Amino acid sequence: MSTGVFSISSSETNHGHLHEQWNTRDGAVQGGSIHKVNRTRSDEGAKGKTTFNGIIGSSPALKFVLSEVERVAPTDSTVLVLGETGTGKELIARAIHNLSRRSGSPFIKVNCAAIPLDLLESELFGHEKGAFTGAISQKIGRFEMADQGTLFLDEIGDLPLALQPKLLRVVQEQEFERLGSGRTHRIDVRLVTATHRDLTEMVSRKEFRSDLYYRLNVFPVELPPLRDRREDIPELISYFVRDLATRMRRPMPKITPETMAAFSSYSWPGNVRELLNLIERAVIRSNGTELSNPLPLLDQTTLSSAKPTTFSFRSGTFTDYMRSLILRTLEDTHWMIGGPDGAAARLGLPRTTLITKMKKLGISRPKIKRVTNTTGEEPEFSATH
Repeated sequence: MSTGVFSISSSETNHGHLHEQWNTRDGAVQGGSIHKVNRTRSDEGAKGKTTFNGIIGSSPALKFVLSEVERVAPTDSTVLVLGETGTGKELIARAIHNLSRRSGSPFIKVNCAAIPLDLLESELFGHEKGAFTGAISQKIGRFEMADQGTLFLDEIGDLPLALQPKLLRVVQEQEFERLGSGRTHRIDVRLVTATHRDLTEMVSRKEFRSDLYYRLNVFPVELPPLRDRREDIPELISYFVRDLATRMRRPMPKITPETMAAFSSYSWPGNVRELLNLIERAVIRSNGTELSNPLPLLDQTTLSSAKPTTFSFRSGTFTDYMRSLILRTLEDTHWMIGGPDGAAARLGLPRTTLITKMKKLGISRPKIKRVTNTTGEEPEFSATH
């Protein structure tokens, strides 16, 4: 199941909505309409930032995902959300619903991996009284509950093969029968599915029907793992620390440069969910002055192969922090930007992204200055900023 938060910026947040998402992220089946997405563009500090409720970010990878969401949401096309565990697939599905013409109708969620096989068919399509042992009353299925709205099938890769033909029929024909009934029910449902599995590989192994895959994969939206958008990590940490400290009624702990660098160097196999959980642990263990760093307690094999970068950080602004981090990394790599040992690789950024950030922050390679030597010895060279 996806975490309740995909990306958060230090500005333009909605605490109440986010708190609701955290409190409802458990459970196999959830339903009901939710608040419309609040998209905001501020005039200055967040220029070019599209803000959704609970989804705020500035990285190029996230901006691309949100642009794809805005592109497909107004249509009724089926969407397949792809991404590792903890990247925020459920929140993306909610955003698609909220930006669609169906936003005033129910958003129904089913986790296909959390419901036993013998109950999943009844959960999706419903049943009549006496349809099977234990069916003591009629049950409305999730497809009926989502009529005129959106049905989100999470972990669709775990859907049993036996149920896939029936799902294919509903997707294509928008009709089905309840278990134990011959009456056909017609519906109008927008379907959004998500998985962390490689469905194409499952199709090749005949573990997933190819016709269903092609029908679900009308418009794929692929979420990047947190390690591929490390520039969002400091913003996420700052927000989570502030929000969790407020909720726990604790003093706001200070985030030291060493802790920030350690978090930025970690590979985050559990993505945003793992980040949130570790920050919560750190806030609980903090003494109110400094945020404790839980990363050294973890398996070192999960740390990034790039060594953590140390840097000086005196200013309290995020811009100063980023400039200091990039400068120190460039110095450590002798101003080599590309390559496996370059600054971009150490920072976990694409080479072009790092160059763009350097331009915005006014960072340029030091000029080589020839030093005049009157002693007849070989001339020396020095670098000046």
